[in-house]
Amino acid sequence: MLKRICSIALAALLLQAAAAPAFAKSSAEKEARRVEKVRTQLARLGTGKDAVVRIELRDKTRLEGYVSEAGAESFVVTDKAGKATTVAYPQVGKAKGNNLSTGAKVAIGIGIGAGITLLIVFLYIAAHD
Repeated sequence: MLKRICSIALAALLLQAAAAPAFAKSSAEKEARRVEKVRTQLARLGTGKDAVVRIELRDKTRLEGYVSEAGAESFVVTDKAGKATTVAYPQVGKAKGNNLSTGAKVAIGIGIGAGITLLIVFLYIAAHD
């Protein structure tokens, strides 16, 4: 009985030891995934004066402005004074953007239109009472 328990435990430990390297991610893979996430966030934000961002680099430097250019390896942040700073995607620690998508703009427009229509109907009913 003891031999059987020991052999099962040994087999489980060997399977775990063999599977651990398969599940472990290298730091290069994690870094590549993080860089790709930053790249897609900035691509979704777009470029131009409406694409306002706040960037914190890995060396704790902070940039605030808009994305004036975006390339495959880097992007350019232009601040209020017009100073352009080129930033490589791996340098980015945190990125926050303020830009509404087209769908959000349409939804806001529809909401405002519906509110105005309801106000007109309410005023019309109140005037004819």
